Amino acid sequence: MRLLVGGAGMRAPGAGIADNSEGAGAFVSPFSIGGGSSSYAGGGPVSGNGASCGGGGEITRTRVAGRIGAHDNAAAAKTSAISAHNARRADNGSEAKRNGGARMREGTTRWTVDAAEAPFRAEGGSLYVVATPIGNLRDVTLRALDILASADIVVAEDTRVVSILLARYRIVARAQALHAHNEARRTHALIAALDAGRSIALATDAGTPAISDPGARLVREAHAAGHRVVPIPGASALSAAVSAAGLVATRFAFIGFLPPQAKARREWLTMIARWPIALVFYEAPHRIKATLEEIAGVLAPARMLTIAREMTKTFETIASMPLGEAAKWMAQDADRSRGEFVLLVDAPVDEATDALSPDVDRWLAALLLELPPSRAARVAAAATGLARQTLYARALEISARSAR
Repeated sequence: MRLLVGGAGMRAPGAGIADNSEGAGAFVSPFSIGGGSSSYAGGGPVSGNGASCGGGGEITRTRVAGRIGAHDNAAAAKTSAISAHNARRADNGSEAKRNGGARMREGTTRWTVDAAEAPFRAEGGSLYVVATPIGNLRDVTLRALDILASADIVVAEDTRVVSILLARYRIVARAQALHAHNEARRTHALIAALDAGRSIALATDAGTPAISDPGARLVREAHAAGHRVVPIPGASALSAAVSAAGLVATRFAFIGFLPPQAKARREWLTMIARWPIALVFYEAPHRIKATLEEIAGVLAPARMLTIAREMTKTFETIASMPLGEAAKWMAQDADRSRGEFVLLVDAPVDEATDALSPDVDRWLAALLLELPPSRAARVAAAATGLARQTLYARALEISARSAR
């Protein structure tokens, strides 16, 4: 668990994207440099549509054109055709136009960069930690494509997944596997490759390596051996979820995946329950329901929870609700338990609920005759300007007293 606060595949140096029409020494990059309208082989437009959810949750749903799997949100063929057509029009069918050293080759939908003009090339003896898209292929950065295309060795947690990304951008490289079961064994050979002057690009299935994913051991050993370690930042489920959650807390702790053993999970939750910051968890679909129940059982049910599911993919869902209502929200739709999850629990509710005036209690008591606690708290917050979390905590207290 990480806690953060706040086969072959070796290529000759300089090997890049396959392009039989280029002369020797040319490096082909699948993107534009500077201005201009580039066109990738893949990717697609993003459209949004709102939806509401029951159980007091507030949900924002975004649909992204393409299939669901990580590294597999390809655009419709029509979109690619339009992009190619526009690129050809920009070229006017004549000589290539220069733009910061890049030029568009007639009849193609990619840009080429001469080797001497490439803005970034992997350097020998360096390890590059490369972030890759968490779902939508268009989230890859131009610098990441540079490094993946020019590195001598590409290693990844699941070579089948990263190969989809490489193929989509026509990068010729056979990725080597580096996962939790072989990292200790493979690290020695990879350090030897760095010693020999090779460059290595470290990727993961999706997102940033070494954050709840393999790679930290290789990074440590590379540092210890005196090699340069270069981060190539980009997509991260952690930062994407935090940015879209609207947390009240100004600080958060990244817990990652809780331990698989029930006793260890409860010990961790008990230890962090009163931390005055937001808590961020990762969870898999087969454990999401049990994890939500355990978190709600240890942390205060009035704490606000944001569930970020399948981010940047076709059925991306971001929903906020009181932690005590998460199980009910999840049970309302079987599809809500599918996909990969980021769970964000906001900082604890201010315990000074005794400071609420008797008028607020009367408001809440009346509202609770007709509404569930979360709805009653929302209405009372709109009428009084008080914090919704504080009102929800008091609403739960009143509901508990009434049920006795």
